[in-house]
Amino acid sequence: MCPLSCIFRVTGLSMLPLLLPGDEVLVNPRAYRSRLPRPGEIVIACHPARPALRLIKRVAAVSGDRYCHLMGDNPAQSTDSRSFGAVSIDRILGRVTSIFK
Repeated sequence: MCPLSCIFRVTGLSMLPLLLPGDEVLVNPRAYRSRLPRPGEIVIACHPARPALRLIKRVAAVSGDRYCHLMGDNPAQSTDSRSFGAVSIDRILGRVTSIFK
C-alpha cells in the first residue's frame, strides 16, 4: 500500500449512482491509524476470501471487536457483507477522500 495517498479506479457497478466505472478515487491509507471507520464513510478493503481483490464499499456498521459491515450503494449489483460477512478493520486499506469523475 502507498504511504500517503493512492488513486484507485472504479471498475464495478456496486457504488452507483455515486461512483461510475472509470471514476477514480483518492484514498488515505493512514485514516484509521488513530480511529475506527465510521458508518457512512467509503473505504477500500481487501475481499475477505480473495485478498488480492480490492473492494470499494460504504461502512454500514462498526462493531466493538474491530469488524465492519461493508455495503455497496447499489445492492442489486454489490457483493458485500451480506454475502461475505463482517470485515476485519485490518483488511481496510484506507478511506476515500476525493472522487474524480
